[in-house]
Amino acid sequence: MPPIAIRAWSATTALGPGVAAQAQALAARRGGLRRNDFGPAPLPTWIGRVDGLEDAPLPAHLAGWECRNNRLAWLSLQQDGLPEALAALVARHGADRVALVVGTSTSSIGASEEGYARAQADGAACFPEDLRRPIVHTPHSLGDFLQHASGLRGPCMTVATACSSSAKVFAQAARLIHAGVVDAALVGGVDTLCGSVLFGFNALGLVSPEPCRPFDAGRDGLSLGEAGGFALLERATPGEGGLQLRGYGESSDAHHMSAPHPEGLGASLAMRDALARAGIDAGEVGYLNLHGTSTPANDAIEARAVADLFPDTLHASSTKGWTGHTLGAAGIVESVIALIALRDGVLPGILNSATPDPGCGPQVRFDNAQRAIDYAMNNSFGFGGNNCSLVFGRGAAA
Repeated sequence: MPPIAIRAWSATTALGPGVAAQAQALAARRGGLRRNDFGPAPLPTWIGRVDGLEDAPLPAHLAGWECRNNRLAWLSLQQDGLPEALAALVARHGADRVALVVGTSTSSIGASEEGYARAQADGAACFPEDLRRPIVHTPHSLGDFLQHASGLRGPCMTVATACSSSAKVFAQAARLIHAGVVDAALVGGVDTLCGSVLFGFNALGLVSPEPCRPFDAGRDGLSLGEAGGFALLERATPGEGGLQLRGYGESSDAHHMSAPHPEGLGASLAMRDALARAGIDAGEVGYLNLHGTSTPANDAIEARAVADLFPDTLHASSTKGWTGHTLGAAGIVESVIALIALRDGVLPGILNSATPDPGCGPQVRFDNAQRAIDYAMNNSFGFGGNNCSLVFGRGAAA
Protein backbone atom coordinates (compact mmCIF):
# COMPACT_ATOMS: atom_id res chain seq x y z
CA MET A 1 0.00 0.00 0.00
CA PRO A 2 1.17 3.62 -0.34
CA PRO A 3 2.88 4.62 2.93
CA ILE A 4 1.14 6.84 5.47
CA ALA A 5 3.33 9.39 7.24
CA ILE A 6 3.18 9.58 11.03
CA ARG A 7 3.53 13.29 11.84
CA ALA A 8 3.26 13.05 15.64
CA TRP A 9 2.64 10.29 18.17
CA SER A 10 2.30 9.88 21.91
CA ALA A 11 1.11 7.61 24.71
CA THR A 12 0.27 8.15 28.38
CA THR A 13 0.29 5.08 30.61
CA ALA A 14 1.14 4.01 34.15
CA LEU A 15 4.74 4.76 33.11
CA GLY A 16 3.90 8.46 32.81
CA PRO A 17 2.73 11.00 30.22
CA GLY A 18 4.35 11.14 26.81
CA VAL A 19 6.83 9.21 24.70
CA ALA A 20 9.88 10.06 26.81
CA ALA A 21 8.34 8.43 29.90
CA GLN A 22 7.60 5.26 27.93
CA ALA A 23 11.04 5.11 26.31
CA GLN A 24 12.92 5.68 29.56
CA ALA A 25 10.96 3.03 31.45
CA LEU A 26 11.37 0.49 28.66
CA ALA A 27 15.13 1.03 28.46
CA ALA A 28 15.52 0.88 32.25
CA ARG A 29 13.15 -2.12 32.57
CA ARG A 30 11.14 -0.16 35.12
CA GLY A 31 7.52 -1.28 35.20
CA GLY A 32 4.44 0.71 36.11
CA LEU A 33 2.29 -1.96 37.76
CA ARG A 34 1.21 -1.56 41.39
CA ARG A 35 -1.12 -3.28 43.83
CA ASN A 36 -4.71 -2.47 42.99
CA ASP A 37 -5.86 0.67 44.79
CA PHE A 38 -8.79 1.46 42.49
CA GLY A 39 -12.38 1.60 43.74
CA PRO A 40 -14.05 1.25 47.13
CA ALA A 41 -13.35 -2.51 47.42
CA PRO A 42 -10.18 -3.17 45.41
CA LEU A 43 -9.85 -6.57 43.81
CA PRO A 44 -6.62 -8.31 44.98
CA THR A 45 -4.59 -7.88 41.81
CA TRP A 46 -2.06 -5.53 40.20
CA ILE A 47 -2.95 -2.67 37.88
CA GLY A 48 -1.38 -0.07 35.62
CA ARG A 49 -2.94 3.19 36.87
CA VAL A 50 -2.34 6.69 35.50
CA ASP A 51 -1.64 9.08 38.37
CA GLY A 52 -3.24 12.50 38.71
CA LEU A 53 -6.53 12.03 36.86
CA GLU A 54 -8.56 12.64 40.02
CA ASP A 55 -7.09 16.13 40.25
CA ALA A 56 -7.25 17.04 36.55
CA PRO A 57 -10.79 18.12 35.59
CA LEU A 58 -11.55 18.99 32.00
CA PRO A 59 -11.40 22.66 30.95
CA ALA A 60 -14.62 24.53 31.74
CA HIS A 61 -15.77 24.65 28.10
CA LEU A 62 -15.60 20.84 27.94
CA ALA A 63 -17.22 20.14 31.31
CA GLY A 64 -20.24 18.50 29.63
CA TRP A 65 -18.02 15.51 28.80
CA GLU A 66 -16.50 15.22 32.29
CA CYS A 67 -15.51 11.66 33.23
CA ARG A 68 -12.32 9.72 33.93
CA ASN A 69 -12.00 8.41 30.38
CA ASN A 70 -12.26 11.84 28.78
CA ARG A 71 -9.87 13.30 31.37
CA LEU A 72 -7.27 10.77 30.27
CA ALA A 73 -8.04 11.54 26.61
CA TRP A 74 -7.45 15.25 27.23
CA LEU A 75 -4.22 14.64 29.14
CA SER A 76 -2.93 12.31 26.43
CA LEU A 77 -3.78 14.80 23.69
CA GLN A 78 -1.59 17.49 25.25
CA GLN A 79 1.66 15.52 24.99
CA ASP A 80 4.59 15.46 22.53
CA GLY A 81 3.56 18.43 20.43
CA LEU A 82 0.25 16.89 19.32
CA PRO A 83 -1.76 20.15 19.55
CA GLU A 84 0.75 22.05 17.42
CA ALA A 85 1.07 19.23 14.87
CA LEU A 86 -2.71 18.94 14.65
CA ALA A 87 -3.03 22.69 14.11
CA ALA A 88 -0.51 22.44 11.27
CA LEU A 89 -2.52 19.65 9.61
CA VAL A 90 -5.72 21.67 9.86
CA ALA A 91 -3.96 24.72 8.40
CA ARG A 92 -2.79 22.60 5.43
CA HIS A 93 -5.97 20.72 4.68
CA GLY A 94 -8.88 22.30 6.57
CA ALA A 95 -10.72 20.85 9.57
CA ASP A 96 -13.22 19.03 7.34
CA ARG A 97 -10.42 17.10 5.60
CA VAL A 98 -8.98 15.60 8.81
CA ALA A 99 -10.70 12.46 10.12
CA LEU A 100 -10.96 11.44 13.77
CA VAL A 101 -10.84 7.68 14.35
CA VAL A 102 -10.45 6.49 17.95
CA GLY A 103 -10.75 3.18 19.73
CA THR A 104 -12.07 2.23 23.14
CA SER A 105 -13.36 -0.88 24.85
CA THR A 106 -15.50 0.43 27.71
CA SER A 107 -15.57 4.14 26.88
CA SER A 108 -16.85 6.10 29.90
CA ILE A 109 -18.79 3.27 31.54
CA GLY A 110 -17.16 4.27 34.83
CA ALA A 111 -19.40 7.36 34.85
CA SER A 112 -22.44 5.12 34.30
CA GLU A 113 -21.37 2.92 37.20
CA GLU A 114 -21.12 6.03 39.38
CA GLY A 115 -24.58 7.18 38.29
CA TYR A 116 -26.22 3.88 39.22
CA ALA A 117 -24.34 3.64 42.52
CA ARG A 118 -25.25 7.15 43.60
CA ALA A 119 -28.87 6.75 42.52
CA GLN A 120 -29.15 3.55 44.52
CA ALA A 121 -27.55 5.14 47.58
CA ASP A 122 -29.95 8.08 47.39
CA GLY A 123 -32.99 5.91 46.70
CA ALA A 124 -33.52 7.91 43.52
CA ALA A 125 -35.29 6.78 40.36
CA CYS A 126 -32.76 8.37 38.03
CA PHE A 127 -29.13 9.45 37.83
CA PRO A 128 -27.90 12.39 39.92
CA GLU A 129 -28.33 15.68 38.09
CA ASP A 130 -24.60 16.14 37.38
CA LEU A 131 -24.52 12.79 35.58
CA ARG A 132 -27.62 13.34 33.45
CA ARG A 133 -25.47 13.86 30.36
CA PRO A 134 -26.52 11.19 27.86
CA ILE A 135 -23.46 11.43 25.60
CA VAL A 136 -21.19 10.36 28.46
CA HIS A 137 -23.12 7.09 28.80
CA THR A 138 -22.65 5.92 25.19
CA PRO A 139 -19.84 4.02 23.41
CA HIS A 140 -19.26 7.15 21.28
CA SER A 141 -18.51 9.35 24.31
CA LEU A 142 -14.79 9.38 23.46
CA GLY A 143 -15.20 10.24 19.79
CA ASP A 144 -17.76 12.96 20.47
CA PHE A 145 -15.59 14.50 23.17
CA LEU A 146 -12.49 14.55 20.99
CA GLN A 147 -14.38 16.02 18.06
CA HIS A 148 -15.42 18.97 20.20
CA ALA A 149 -12.04 19.22 21.95
CA SER A 150 -10.07 19.20 18.69
CA GLY A 151 -12.40 21.17 16.44
CA LEU A 152 -12.07 18.58 13.67
CA ARG A 153 -15.00 18.37 11.25
CA GLY A 154 -14.07 15.39 9.10
CA PRO A 155 -15.48 11.87 9.56
CA CYS A 156 -15.62 10.98 13.26
CA MET A 157 -15.71 7.34 14.35
CA THR A 158 -15.35 5.39 17.55
CA VAL A 159 -14.10 1.83 17.01
CA ALA A 160 -15.07 -0.67 19.71
CA THR A 161 -13.66 -4.11 18.89
CA ALA A 162 -12.37 -4.93 22.36
CA CYS A 163 -8.57 -5.12 22.60
CA SER A 164 -7.95 -4.53 18.88
CA SER A 165 -9.85 -1.22 18.90
CA SER A 166 -7.01 1.29 18.73
CA ALA A 167 -4.98 -0.80 16.30
CA LYS A 168 -7.86 -0.98 13.84
CA VAL A 169 -8.08 2.83 13.83
CA PHE A 170 -4.85 2.90 11.79
CA ALA A 171 -6.41 0.65 9.15
CA GLN A 172 -9.63 2.64 9.08
CA ALA A 173 -7.78 5.94 8.71
CA ALA A 174 -5.50 4.55 6.00
CA ARG A 175 -8.54 3.51 3.96
CA LEU A 176 -10.10 6.97 4.32
CA ILE A 177 -6.88 8.63 3.19
CA HIS A 178 -6.25 6.23 0.30
CA ALA A 179 -9.87 6.63 -0.89
CA GLY A 180 -9.44 10.41 -0.99
CA VAL A 181 -12.16 11.02 1.60
CA VAL A 182 -9.66 12.91 3.81
CA ASP A 183 -6.04 14.00 3.62
CA ALA A 184 -5.08 13.26 7.22
CA ALA A 185 -6.39 11.72 10.43
CA LEU A 186 -6.07 11.90 14.19
CA VAL A 187 -6.13 8.31 15.43
CA GLY A 188 -5.77 6.83 18.88
CA GLY A 189 -7.49 5.18 21.78
CA VAL A 190 -8.32 5.59 25.46
CA ASP A 191 -9.55 3.17 28.11
CA THR A 192 -9.69 3.70 31.85
CA LEU A 193 -10.06 1.44 34.86
CA CYS A 194 -13.53 0.83 36.22
CA GLY A 195 -15.40 -1.80 38.20
CA SER A 196 -16.94 -3.43 35.12
CA VAL A 197 -13.49 -4.06 33.68
CA LEU A 198 -11.78 -5.29 36.83
CA PHE A 199 -14.57 -7.51 38.14
CA GLY A 200 -15.73 -8.54 34.68
CA PHE A 201 -12.34 -9.92 33.67
CA ASN A 202 -12.01 -11.50 37.10
CA ALA A 203 -15.36 -13.26 36.57
CA LEU A 204 -13.88 -14.76 33.40
CA GLY A 205 -11.02 -16.18 35.45
CA LEU A 206 -8.46 -14.09 33.55
CA VAL A 207 -7.04 -11.80 36.26
CA SER A 208 -3.85 -12.72 38.13
CA PRO A 209 -3.38 -11.85 41.81
CA GLU A 210 0.27 -11.06 40.99
CA PRO A 211 1.96 -8.90 38.33
CA CYS A 212 1.38 -10.48 34.93
CA ARG A 213 4.10 -12.76 33.48
CA PRO A 214 3.63 -12.94 29.70
CA PHE A 215 4.89 -16.15 28.08
CA ASP A 216 6.19 -17.48 31.40
CA ALA A 217 5.59 -21.16 32.03
CA GLY A 218 3.82 -20.29 35.29
CA ARG A 219 1.66 -17.40 34.02
CA ASP A 220 -1.83 -17.34 35.49
CA GLY A 221 -3.58 -14.28 34.13
CA LEU A 222 -3.39 -10.64 33.17
CA SER A 223 -2.89 -7.32 34.92
CA LEU A 224 -5.30 -4.63 33.77
CA GLY A 225 -4.25 -1.08 33.03
CA GLU A 226 -5.44 2.22 31.66
CA ALA A 227 -3.89 4.41 28.99
CA GLY A 228 -4.43 6.88 26.19
CA GLY A 229 -2.50 7.69 23.06
CA PHE A 230 -2.72 9.33 19.66
CA ALA A 231 -0.99 9.56 16.31
CA LEU A 232 -1.38 12.03 13.44
CA LEU A 233 -1.44 10.40 10.02
CA GLU A 234 -1.08 12.09 6.63
CA ARG A 235 -0.62 10.95 3.07
CA ALA A 236 3.15 10.63 2.53
CA THR A 237 4.84 12.41 -0.36
CA PRO A 238 7.01 10.28 -2.68
CA GLY A 239 10.47 9.61 -1.26
CA GLU A 240 9.97 11.39 2.05
CA GLY A 241 11.60 10.11 5.24
CA GLY A 242 10.31 9.72 8.76
CA LEU A 243 8.23 7.09 10.50
CA GLN A 244 5.41 5.56 8.49
CA LEU A 245 2.53 3.12 8.63
CA ARG A 246 3.48 0.61 5.95
CA GLY A 247 0.84 -2.08 6.27
CA TYR A 248 -2.13 -3.41 8.21
CA GLY A 249 -3.89 -6.74 8.40
CA GLU A 250 -7.28 -7.53 9.90
CA SER A 251 -9.25 -10.72 10.47
CA SER A 252 -12.32 -11.91 12.35
CA ASP A 253 -12.20 -15.64 12.96
CA ALA A 254 -15.22 -15.55 15.33
CA HIS A 255 -14.07 -18.80 16.91
CA HIS A 256 -15.35 -18.05 20.42
CA MET A 257 -16.70 -15.16 22.46
CA SER A 258 -13.47 -14.78 24.47
CA ALA A 259 -11.02 -17.57 23.53
CA PRO A 260 -8.68 -17.31 20.51
CA HIS A 261 -8.79 -19.81 17.66
CA PRO A 262 -6.85 -22.87 18.92
CA GLU A 263 -4.56 -22.90 15.88
CA GLY A 264 -4.11 -19.14 15.79
CA LEU A 265 -5.95 -18.87 12.48
CA GLY A 266 -7.09 -15.28 12.94
CA ALA A 267 -3.73 -14.15 14.29
CA SER A 268 -1.90 -15.72 11.37
CA LEU A 269 -4.27 -14.19 8.81
CA ALA A 270 -3.83 -10.71 10.26
CA MET A 271 -0.02 -10.94 10.39
CA ARG A 272 0.27 -12.32 6.86
CA ASP A 273 -2.09 -9.66 5.50
CA ALA A 274 -0.09 -6.87 7.17
CA LEU A 275 3.18 -8.16 5.73
CA ALA A 276 1.67 -8.51 2.26
CA ARG A 277 0.23 -5.01 2.34
CA ALA A 278 3.63 -3.67 3.47
CA GLY A 279 5.31 -5.59 0.64
CA ILE A 280 7.93 -7.21 2.88
CA ASP A 281 8.93 -10.69 3.98
CA ALA A 282 8.57 -11.88 7.56
CA GLY A 283 12.38 -11.98 7.86
CA GLU A 284 12.59 -8.22 7.38
CA VAL A 285 10.74 -7.45 10.62
CA GLY A 286 13.12 -6.53 13.42
CA TYR A 287 10.68 -6.22 16.33
CA LEU A 288 7.18 -7.54 16.99
CA ASN A 289 5.15 -6.29 19.94
CA LEU A 290 3.02 -9.31 20.79
CA HIS A 291 -0.51 -9.14 22.13
CA GLY A 292 0.80 -11.36 24.96
CA THR A 293 -1.82 -10.86 27.66
CA SER A 294 -0.26 -13.43 30.05
CA THR A 295 -3.29 -15.71 29.96
CA PRO A 296 -2.44 -19.38 29.36
CA ALA A 297 -4.35 -19.85 26.10
CA ASN A 298 -3.62 -16.51 24.42
CA ASP A 299 0.15 -16.59 24.83
CA ALA A 300 0.58 -20.21 23.76
CA ILE A 301 -1.50 -19.76 20.61
CA GLU A 302 0.14 -16.48 19.61
CA ALA A 303 3.64 -17.93 20.16
CA ARG A 304 2.77 -20.86 17.90
CA ALA A 305 1.45 -18.58 15.15
CA VAL A 306 4.59 -16.40 15.35
CA ALA A 307 6.93 -19.42 15.23
CA ASP A 308 5.13 -20.71 12.13
CA LEU A 309 5.58 -17.41 10.29
CA PHE A 310 8.80 -15.71 11.42
CA PRO A 311 12.45 -16.79 11.42
CA ASP A 312 14.40 -17.30 14.66
CA THR A 313 16.07 -13.89 14.23
CA LEU A 314 12.90 -11.98 15.13
CA HIS A 315 12.86 -10.16 18.49
CA ALA A 316 9.28 -10.47 19.80
CA SER A 317 7.96 -9.54 23.23
CA SER A 318 4.94 -8.48 25.21
CA THR A 319 5.22 -5.15 27.06
CA LYS A 320 2.13 -5.61 29.22
CA GLY A 321 4.40 -6.21 32.22
CA TRP A 322 5.24 -2.49 31.97
CA THR A 323 1.77 -1.02 31.40
CA GLY A 324 -0.76 -3.72 32.12
CA HIS A 325 -3.31 -4.75 29.53
CA THR A 326 -4.87 -1.43 28.55
CA LEU A 327 -7.70 -3.04 26.56
CA GLY A 328 -9.06 -0.62 23.95
CA ALA A 329 -5.92 1.51 24.29
CA ALA A 330 -3.51 -1.42 23.85
CA GLY A 331 -3.29 -0.96 20.09
CA ILE A 332 -2.10 2.65 20.22
CA VAL A 333 0.15 2.15 23.28
CA GLU A 334 1.94 -0.83 21.77
CA SER A 335 2.17 0.87 18.37
CA VAL A 336 3.97 3.72 20.14
CA ILE A 337 6.34 1.16 21.66
CA ALA A 338 6.96 -0.28 18.18
CA LEU A 339 7.71 3.26 16.95
CA ILE A 340 10.16 3.75 19.84
CA ALA A 341 11.91 0.55 18.77
CA LEU A 342 12.18 1.92 15.23
CA ARG A 343 13.37 5.34 16.35
CA ASP A 344 15.77 4.37 19.13
CA GLY A 345 16.67 0.75 18.43
CA VAL A 346 15.46 -0.23 21.92
CA LEU A 347 13.82 -3.65 21.58
CA PRO A 348 11.98 -4.40 24.85
CA GLY A 349 11.97 -7.83 26.41
CA ILE A 350 9.39 -9.02 28.93
CA LEU A 351 9.06 -7.92 32.55
CA ASN A 352 8.33 -10.24 35.50
CA SER A 353 8.79 -13.45 33.45
CA ALA A 354 11.68 -15.81 34.17
CA THR A 355 10.95 -19.27 32.75
CA PRO A 356 9.89 -19.37 29.09
CA ASP A 357 6.89 -21.50 28.28
CA PRO A 358 8.20 -24.64 26.53
CA GLY A 359 5.85 -23.89 23.64
CA CYS A 360 7.52 -20.55 22.86
CA GLY A 361 9.80 -20.33 19.86
CA PRO A 362 13.14 -18.50 19.92
CA GLN A 363 11.39 -15.40 18.64
CA VAL A 364 10.00 -14.61 22.11
CA ARG A 365 12.69 -12.72 24.02
CA PHE A 366 12.70 -11.95 27.75
CA ASP A 367 15.72 -9.61 27.71
CA ASN A 368 15.99 -6.19 26.10
CA ALA A 369 18.18 -5.74 23.03
CA GLN A 370 19.66 -2.71 21.31
CA ARG A 371 20.01 -2.57 17.53
CA ALA A 372 18.77 -0.63 14.53
CA ILE A 373 15.81 -2.16 12.72
CA ASP A 374 13.96 -1.36 9.51
CA TYR A 375 10.46 -2.58 10.38
CA ALA A 376 8.45 -3.06 13.56
CA MET A 377 5.08 -4.75 13.99
CA ASN A 378 2.32 -4.70 16.57
CA ASN A 379 -0.30 -7.39 17.23
CA SER A 380 -3.65 -6.59 18.86
CA PHE A 381 -6.22 -9.34 19.27
CA GLY A 382 -9.71 -8.77 20.67
CA PHE A 383 -12.58 -10.86 21.97
CA GLY A 384 -14.61 -12.67 19.34
CA GLY A 385 -11.52 -13.29 17.24
CA ASN A 386 -11.19 -9.69 16.08
CA ASN A 387 -7.53 -9.30 15.15
CA CYS A 388 -5.30 -6.54 13.79
CA SER A 389 -1.59 -6.42 12.96
CA LEU A 390 0.29 -3.27 11.93
CA VAL A 391 3.63 -2.78 10.19
CA PHE A 392 5.67 0.38 10.72
CA GLY A 393 8.80 1.44 8.86
CA ARG A 394 10.94 4.40 7.91
CA GLY A 395 10.75 6.41 4.72
CA ALA A 396 13.54 6.23 2.15
CA ALA A 397 15.13 9.50 3.24
CA ALA A 398 15.18 8.74 6.97
